[in-house]
Amino acid sequence: MAAHVIADDAEALAVAAELADAFRAGAARRDAERALPRAELDRLSASGLLAVTVPAEHGGADVGAATLAEVFRLLGAADASLAQIPQSHFVYVNVIRRQGSLEQRTFFFAEVLAGRRLGNAQSEAGTQHVQDIRTRLTPRPDGSYRLDGVKHYSTGALFADWIPVLARADDDELHVAYVPRDAPGLTVVDDWDGMGQRTTASGTVRLEGVEVPADRVLPHHLTFRGPQLHGAVAQLLHAAIDAGIASGALAEAAAFVRTRSRPWFESGADTAVEDPLLIQRFGELALRVRASEALLKEAARAVDAARAGLTDDSAAEASLAVAAAKVQAAGTAVDVASALFEVSGTRSALDSLNLHRYWRDARTHTLHDPPRWKLQHLGRHVLTGARPPRHGLL
Repeated sequence: MAAHVIADDAEALAVAAELADAFRAGAARRDAERALPRAELDRLSASGLLAVTVPAEHGGADVGAATLAEVFRLLGAADASLAQIPQSHFVYVNVIRRQGSLEQRTFFFAEVLAGRRLGNAQSEAGTQHVQDIRTRLTPRPDGSYRLDGVKHYSTGALFADWIPVLARADDDELHVAYVPRDAPGLTVVDDWDGMGQRTTASGTVRLEGVEVPADRVLPHHLTFRGPQLHGAVAQLLHAAIDAGIASGALAEAAAFVRTRSRPWFESGADTAVEDPLLIQRFGELALRVRASEALLKEAARAVDAARAGLTDDSAAEASLAVAAAKVQAAGTAVDVASALFEVSGTRSALDSLNLHRYWRDARTHTLHDPPRWKLQHLGRHVLTGARPPRHGLL
């Protein structure tokens, strides 16, 4: 696959805006028909957008968190399913950047610059909690590993060239094994049937005796031994998708009211856009969307600042800023996507219009992790100055 190489932050944003406009046109149909976006993902790969976080010394644009968050917000406003698919890609590019050897970075960054996609095989169902990982990396006599386990919610795996697999080695420490999509013993099952994010294909990955060379395994547990931004970056992208859903739903509602809605007879208005109560409600919704976008930008700035000078304090501030952005964006996405129907009227509920995809996507996507725990960490910090814990969900 040949891919364009994006030069800088400005080009990354321009490419993202162009792709978002193109992807928006078919989003409702793809969701309604559960038509998987293979052509769109190939276009995304060819655009070079998936390589924008590759370090400059390896030929990438090395864009900042502010740019990356805006890229995901733009894509999320157009098609939340499509935006979700590369989220893990960037997370595991970040793992390579932090924990990869020079040889591993050289190899995988070249793959990413060529347009190769990383999926994920991370979560497991039926375990005690989300960080109870039972997939095993077993050493083999020749120095390679055997990989066995079952993964669920594996967004991006079906469309990936490489599937990063979170697993525990004999010492029970977490590692990431980067496995080719066509590796013997690896099966990706398209069995995702969520009510929202229908086209992410977030199904099951089965690993049965998959052979993994030693140089395709990275020590992920070391990520959390000191100050880190792994969780903050991952959560920033989730917050950006939620902010995008909210802005997309608000824009859809405004377009519907301008072109299809009727004013309530008691308003005395000739058109719906002149109805004073609708104007008031749109103002309230716009305020929430603006607040979400402002907190997203603030969080991205905190991540960029921490990256420039990583300490326990700067990493904690980045995690807390991202937590605040995620709580705000998640609630706003669900509420604005629901209010779309309130302000638009009865006709907006027609199934043929598929406007409910915004709410279904918001409600599904915001289940990734509970905002109530982010509020706990924010509250503890205010009261006691306690830093948030080091893990990949904050």
